[in-house]
Amino acid sequence: MGGKAAEIGAFEAKTRLSELLRETARGKSFVIRRRGKAVARLVPPIDEGEAVDLSKVLAEFREIRKRIPGRVKVRKLVEEGRRF
Repeated sequence: MGGKAAEIGAFEAKTRLSELLRETARGKSFVIRRRGKAVARLVPPIDEGEAVDLSKVLAEFREIRKRIPGRVKVRKLVEEGRRF
């Protein structure tokens, strides 16, 4: 049930929280805004039986890193990401 998250104001989210939680459990996502600024996101839960293999994730990051020449400055990448 992908798609774009519905946007909702913080006050309305507070007054409709039980309903929003039911809808989220069914697969719907919400972005909660306060004074026009996104402050939170309600997303459907992941499958609780689904385990994350951290060693696999680290191995994948190492493979990606091998393809990037030179030194990587994480702070610079974060700042560049904030500009978009």
